[in-house]
Amino acid sequence: MSKPIVAIVGRPNVGKSTLFNRILGMQTAIVDDAPGITRDRHYGEGEWVGKPFTMIDTGGFVPDSDEIFEKAIREQSQIAIEEADKIIFIVDGKEGLNHIDKEIANILRKENKKVHLIVNKVDSAKEEINSAQFHSLGLGEVYTLAALGGRKIGDFLDVLTDGFPVNMDGKKEDSQLRIAIIGKPNVGKSSLVNALIGEERSIVTPIAGTTRDPIDSVYHYNGEEILLVDTAGLMRRSKIRENVDFYSTLRTLRAIDRCNLAIILFDASIPLEKQDFRIVQTAAEKNIGVVLGINKWDIVEGKETNSTIRFEASLREKLRQYDYIPVVFISAKTKQRLPKLLDLAKQVHTNRAMRIPTSSLNDDLLADIQHYPPSTKTGKDIKLNYVTQVKTSPPVFAFFANEPEMVSESYKGFLRNRIRHHYGFQGVPLILVFKKKHK
Repeated sequence: MSKPIVAIVGRPNVGKSTLFNRILGMQTAIVDDAPGITRDRHYGEGEWVGKPFTMIDTGGFVPDSDEIFEKAIREQSQIAIEEADKIIFIVDGKEGLNHIDKEIANILRKENKKVHLIVNKVDSAKEEINSAQFHSLGLGEVYTLAALGGRKIGDFLDVLTDGFPVNMDGKKEDSQLRIAIIGKPNVGKSSLVNALIGEERSIVTPIAGTTRDPIDSVYHYNGEEILLVDTAGLMRRSKIRENVDFYSTLRTLRAIDRCNLAIILFDASIPLEKQDFRIVQTAAEKNIGVVLGINKWDIVEGKETNSTIRFEASLREKLRQYDYIPVVFISAKTKQRLPKLLDLAKQVHTNRAMRIPTSSLNDDLLADIQHYPPSTKTGKDIKLNYVTQVKTSPPVFAFFANEPEMVSESYKGFLRNRIRHHYGFQGVPLILVFKKKHK
């Protein structure tokens, strides 16, 4: 199930990015007093009382402007509105009602979406009276808060997430293998789907970005029914020039949410870019299985074994913490190694559902911990006494310690590496949680 999408809209400089940062608890959007600072859309994953959602921070919405930059912001904000499940319309409580606020409200009333009207910059109870004027916008209840200071944020989140599904981590996941084919535009995603299912299910052209919407195909492989989702190409935000590309990016994020494994395609004929690795990060952070397909290997000169070894060694050096992801050199055009790609995807899917007995974990990992114990800058002893796997799909391991909050990120990396050393988990992100050991 895709996470609900929430879009924040409003005229420039009313505090959209500040609210985005406050809700998501991170400084990913640029916050500045100058209007129009948020030029590209920003995306983030949020959660409130166990209800996850995706939030979109949009640029300043100026409905009647002819200025090219403001026109682009307006059009992309409109797409965010169309794609969102709920909309936060934010206005400025200190400046008061503005004619642009009225124009935006007129647009939102035409949408068949739930709109929450927020009056921002209301720093105290005595300023609440200033919000009364915004009832005239005709958007229902008015909510007051202060995004910068955090006033009444929790109360509003209770309202915003009402009706959102609770995180399904505690329930058994559907065992069907659902694969999102992702990657930059023009790396051969549609060609791969067509080669696998044997028909022109997706339009294939040499023009980057032909696929605008995710396309689902059911594929039967060795007696198993697999769902293939061909997605639009993920692009760097700085390269989202056309509105249709922004639209495609949102749809791709939704597609990843619906799948439990991603095949990420790289183009072997061109140098790897930072965007390639950002896509890997996007998939890994969703805690789904991941396989890398190095496509167009048929047109690479010197494809002997040494070339693949050198290419993979260079790739793994750049992947760093994602070096657990398996790599296959393929050609969608000639169908080279496509069965191997699918077999590997199935194996990773199996790995993701693997459960390790608690006795084995403690026998193996406690010995590793004793040989290389955690340390702190303060010199305080950290004792890890017990470990158990508390979940599968994705695998979650709970470590019990006397000082769980003091376990460093580097030591967590060591523990992940030891789990992989003992049990494999190729292609699968591992989640580690640390809990207080009760006496």
